[in-house]
Amino acid sequence: MFSKGAQLHCRRGDQTSTVRILAAREHKGRLLLRIEGVEDADAAIAYTGATFFAPREVLDVASDEYLDVDLIGCRLAGPNGEDYGAVDDVEHYPASDMLVVGGKMVPMVRAIVLEIDVAAKRIVIDPPAGLLE
Repeated sequence: MFSKGAQLHCRRGDQTSTVRILAAREHKGRLLLRIEGVEDADAAIAYTGATFFAPREVLDVASDEYLDVDLIGCRLAGPNGEDYGAVDDVEHYPASDMLVVGGKMVPMVRAIVLEIDVAAKRIVIDPPAGLLE
């Protein structure tokens, strides 16, 4: 995905464009990209704070992996059909990813998340008492 010639979408503020990668490498835990048309540091400053992302259709995601965009909007349901609301966001922490629902966080761990059906936009959870209160 980050190979020479690959295209990424770039979001800066409310503007989205497409950029082509000329080179990519890791440096001190960060991914450095060389982008077509960006020839010096002054031109690169325009990309400070930008978000780069690949078109969804080119991503290879395993059957038990999900992108944030796959989960946002899914309804959380209890094992007995309870409706806990829709996923507003996904936040990433060292211990686990968290589903954000109505300002509350649900850890994405097997003990709580029982089933994810992206096609049906439904996630079945068995939350411990008090988690969503």
